[in-house]
Amino acid sequence: MKKNIAILGTGSDVGKSIIAAAICRILADNGENIAPFKSQNMSNNSGITPEGFEMGRAQIVQAEAARLAPHVDMNPILLKPTGEKQSQVILNGEVHGNHTAMDYHKNKDFYFKKACKAFDRLEKKYSRIILEGAGSCAEVNLMSNDIVNFAMAEYANADVILVADIHRGGVFAQIIGTIQCLPQKYRDMIKGFIINRFRGDITLFNDGIEYIEQMTKKKVLGVLPWYTHFKIDAEDSVEIEECNNFKDFDNDKPAIGIIRLPRIANFTDFHALSKINEFQTIFIDKPEYLSKFKTVIIPGSKNTRKDLEWLMKNFKEPLENFYKSKGRIFGICGGFQMLGEFVDDPEGLEGTPGMTKALGLLPVQTILKSPKTTTISEFVWDKAKGKGYEIHMGTTNLEAGTSLLKINSRNSLTCTGTDGCLADNNKIAGTYIHGFFDSSQVLEKWLKWAGINIKDPCKDMHLIKEKDYTLLKEHFETYIDIASWL
Repeated sequence: MKKNIAILGTGSDVGKSIIAAAICRILADNGENIAPFKSQNMSNNSGITPEGFEMGRAQIVQAEAARLAPHVDMNPILLKPTGEKQSQVILNGEVHGNHTAMDYHKNKDFYFKKACKAFDRLEKKYSRIILEGAGSCAEVNLMSNDIVNFAMAEYANADVILVADIHRGGVFAQIIGTIQCLPQKYRDMIKGFIINRFRGDITLFNDGIEYIEQMTKKKVLGVLPWYTHFKIDAEDSVEIEECNNFKDFDNDKPAIGIIRLPRIANFTDFHALSKINEFQTIFIDKPEYLSKFKTVIIPGSKNTRKDLEWLMKNFKEPLENFYKSKGRIFGICGGFQMLGEFVDDPEGLEGTPGMTKALGLLPVQTILKSPKTTTISEFVWDKAKGKGYEIHMGTTNLEAGTSLLKINSRNSLTCTGTDGCLADNNKIAGTYIHGFFDSSQVLEKWLKWAGINIKDPCKDMHLIKEKDYTLLKEHFETYIDIASWL
């Protein structure tokens, strides 16, 4: 039997998720029966399985790359930060409670056992597992309680590939420093290194490869150049940290503004928009340039009331002036709730119980309550058909206006529900549906609603993703010595 493979990193956002996805696609196309796995994920970028359970977006991407339906055993523990020191814990796809970092660490043995059971279930169904680590695998102060990196790789009897990011600088210190921080038994598990995000002539780094191999006595398996010709959904929101970037703004091209909330969730909702070159999508966290946009979107949030307070302080009057003058405003999930009259949290699900006044731009009222809604939903907007997913606490009731969508099914069960709201002469709208733009029919209808005309027809996002997974595979196979370790 071929061994399992664990992709660990010298730090956060070095490319572990994408490299694991590439390996999943390569092995799946080679006919191997493989599955992705990450014992514990920390991200507000999540998705829903066909069974209606919640898991991290990165493992959903890796399952897609492996041509599999995602399953919660691929990511049994998901931590969704709600504040600086507290996270909602999703265990086996369902809410397990809100815990401080200290409380969670005290229960690491419990969670590690749960992760191992999920791994065991996967291993019974698949011949090989591709594991992903988290952050740096050499955090010496956390290593004794780490249930994602070497402890999980050791349990899985996996060969470890260490990923470093040369773009951020200090790649020699990243690799050699990581090795030096590890006990000998973990050093022995590392079979080689992948150096990610190289810019320029790779041959100029040959001396660097020789130095790393000489110092570590381990092989550099390849150097991956920076890519721009395809896009894979990312796990972390690092990719949207650059806001208000108008240095390359084209005044002759229509633009969509997306408000980067402090606790933004599911930012991958907007990848379908960013794929279209006929308009610009720009994340903003200041209201000064609202006049540049045709439409402004308020995205999802992991803590709606906290982000609503920030929004009311920074954007309330500018947004009112924006839509009164010419613009349209669209809200998704938490953004939909924020467009309403208030958000009431009587149970204290997001912190202190209470009610927060909202923007008052949609005639809807939201009450947060358990249990969490997690569904894959098929919907219709007039004649445009779409499919997305819902992840939210509570319900939003229409006081006026009209529903935006008709829901035809949730988690494959036929229903006759509605979703969202359309009001103020069709200038303000909102929905609970994530992945709203992934259907070409819905995207084209929304762009017309937003006042943006495009010449080329839109494409369904799943077709775009398939092409990108193929390009990822080709990119990886071009630069990585696969045969020596796969």
